[in-house]
Amino acid sequence: MINKPPRRVTLQDVANHAGVSRATASLIVRNSPKVADKTREKVLKSMEELGYVYDRVAANLRSQSSTTIGTIITDVGNTFFAQFLLGVHRELEKYGYTVLLGTTFDSLKDQERLISTMLENRVGGILLCPVSASSAETVERIKKIDIPIVLGIRELPNLTSDYVGLDYQSGADMAVSHLLGKGHKRIAFIGGISDSTTWQERMNGYQLAHEKAGVPIDDSLILDSEPTREGGLEVIQQVMKQANPPTAIFCFSDLIAFGAIIGLRKMGYTPGKDIDIVGFDNIPEAEISYPPLTTVSSFAQVTGTKAANLLHKRISEPNQERQRIIITPELVKRESS
Repeated sequence: MINKPPRRVTLQDVANHAGVSRATASLIVRNSPKVADKTREKVLKSMEELGYVYDRVAANLRSQSSTTIGTIITDVGNTFFAQFLLGVHRELEKYGYTVLLGTTFDSLKDQERLISTMLENRVGGILLCPVSASSAETVERIKKIDIPIVLGIRELPNLTSDYVGLDYQSGADMAVSHLLGKGHKRIAFIGGISDSTTWQERMNGYQLAHEKAGVPIDDSLILDSEPTREGGLEVIQQVMKQANPPTAIFCFSDLIAFGAIIGLRKMGYTPGKDIDIVGFDNIPEAEISYPPLTTVSSFAQVTGTKAANLLHKRISEPNQERQRIIITPELVKRESS
């Protein structure tokens, strides 16, 4: 005899168990504020006792809308993105959304796969932090997506999508001008992928600071790398082995700076004394690193909050004008420079 699978518990079952109407139970699973707390608690208890699981996909199909948001980032292990996601989750939860998270690890292939997965799951919108190698094909594909999309952290050229990010050029200008103001003439710019727009904007700031100070740039002091601690460790060894090494280091990110600090110590330098070093992002570890890291605050959590809020507005008002929100950075001075 073939055993039949257990019948799925329905919302009507929950309503009958709790002694309420199905309409009331439906309001509760949709996080409606219109239901009294006592009734909500009773229905939630029935759901738990019966083992009810909300079929969100079916509900989306019925209502022709979705309360699921697809969020795609490049590196979940990067503290910067952890802070960004904290802002995203807190903001979207206020509106009753559920977040579906995907990580590309800066792979274009993975980004394309994740976008397809999000669409297959009928998300109501996508919050995308594009990979470094995003191309014209990426832009064209996004243009064809018929759901709301907001870009965060990295902007793509020739794409008229909503965007929230930092004034990276201004941040780099602040950091390098700080080092030039301390008398440094040979300032390295290390780390990051040079093909990305965020690297190019930092490069513009690096050049601008030198131009304003009338200090020439030695191109041999500019070395890119993977945006990781390991990348910073590798590239600092390359730049410091030059015949005429730099006296100060501007790093693409705090992670690059942490790797560079390890490398400098291995080579016998004392960061903050023998050589000044500045990071970018102001992730929480920057304040407790040794030495505490001078860095540019890129307000990752604020960026996440604003990007999530903008996506909610785009979903609620699809015909509103495109918005481009640029956050102003701040230089946080500590003992590393």
